Amino acid sequence: MSQTISNRLRQYYLLTRLDRPIGIFLLLWPTLWAIWIASEGRPDGWVLFVFISGVILMRSAGCVINDYADRDIDPHVARTKQRPIAAGRVSPREALLLFAGLCLTAFGLVLSLNPLTIYLSFGGAVLAIIYPFMKRYTHLPQVVLGMAFGWSVPMAFAALTGEIPKLAWLLYVITIVWSVVYDTMYAMVDREDDLKVGVKSTAILFGEADKLIIGFLQVVMFLGLWLLGQELQLSIVYKVALATAVGFALYHQWLIRYRDPRQCFHAFLNNNWLGASVFVGLVLEYL
Repeated sequence: MSQTISNRLRQYYLLTRLDRPIGIFLLLWPTLWAIWIASEGRPDGWVLFVFISGVILMRSAGCVINDYADRDIDPHVARTKQRPIAAGRVSPREALLLFAGLCLTAFGLVLSLNPLTIYLSFGGAVLAIIYPFMKRYTHLPQVVLGMAFGWSVPMAFAALTGEIPKLAWLLYVITIVWSVVYDTMYAMVDREDDLKVGVKSTAILFGEADKLIIGFLQVVMFLGLWLLGQELQLSIVYKVALATAVGFALYHQWLIRYRDPRQCFHAFLNNNWLGASVFVGLVLEYL
């Protein structure tokens, strides 16, 4: 019995991709940016706990519903054919129950916050549910992913200030643009398989202009982050952190220069350090 339970938990662990926490970090950095800005570097401990826990729970839920949506596609893609649902180790019904449990747990935490934050949480849940299905209907699923990943930004401002200022929406747009950048790099890894099975992505939409468009979006993102610093009247400390992040972005362009799938995946993973650089800059700034 204990071995059976252990095996199920192992499969759920793999299904939620807790063994690959890169998605947690990419979702966490914009959340922490927003929390530090909204609280001016002095975040409420409980709010911080709720949002970090929510990031882990909702990213896990997102992985589950994504694999449920792709259960007929993943077996035909080399990188995903061994995922628990695709390989038949977790049933679709189990996946839906796990998804519901994760979402309800996250919602339970949100209920401890103010009414505006609770209201906004429903929008985040809708985005998390619809994102995995977008790749069937549009070449812009990465934009919807960005909307879902960035939804914690207005929620953080709502939780800490009771309102959503214009600055929060600027940071939300920045987060969406960044998500399109790194998730397009990720989609470049699977482009050939996606073309075979009929899955859409920005990597397919951009085609031969992929590197150029990614570069343009990186410029837009950094212009947004610079404008954010100007609006907040941040010092040279933040600007140095921003320059460090630009260095990582240039490195990512170098990695994807030949569109080699392994290097594109490495560029995707390395975006974690870009996000961390901006966060460190904000922490030092408010210190």
